[in-house]
Amino acid sequence: MTVHAAHAAVLAAAPVTPVGPGLIGFLVVAAIGVALYFLIRSMNKQMSRIEVPREGEPERPESEARPQDEPR
Repeated sequence: MTVHAAHAAVLAAAPVTPVGPGLIGFLVVAAIGVALYFLIRSMNKQMSRIEVPREGEPERPESEARPQDEPR
């Protein structure tokens, strides 16, 4: 008996069971998607708070700058 024939005999004798990610796999992927949504939303909020000086605008002195300790 050759190796391929022996391998085919073992595969034929093995029971056929459907194996898949199932509900737990779907819930894990869905949770990662929800976490990614909130992470991107938070990042966009933080990026919008950054003040970038425009070309042609003089830089403001520190006394005129918005204090960072005040909550919005």
